[in-house]
Amino acid sequence: MITTVQAGSTYHVRGDNPWIIQEDLTAAVEIARHEAMKDGRQGILVTRLGPGSFTVALSTKVPYGTTQEFCQMKSGRQ
Repeated sequence: MITTVQAGSTYHVRGDNPWIIQEDLTAAVEIARHEAMKDGRQGILVTRLGPGSFTVALSTKVPYGTTQEFCQMKSGRQ
């Protein structure tokens, strides 16, 4: 499921089926790509928050025309 966190720049993808999550991530990245092309200054950052939970966001820290991945999950190991 894709939900809008901030219109035009941040989307949350959540699910429990890996195939549906991948489809939703692809769709969210495509939406973000269209938004990024409007000003040509931001790239796309896909962040894994936890099992089955991701954000797709425009970011000035990512070069325009690129998509980067980041894992924000904390390991259960100490």
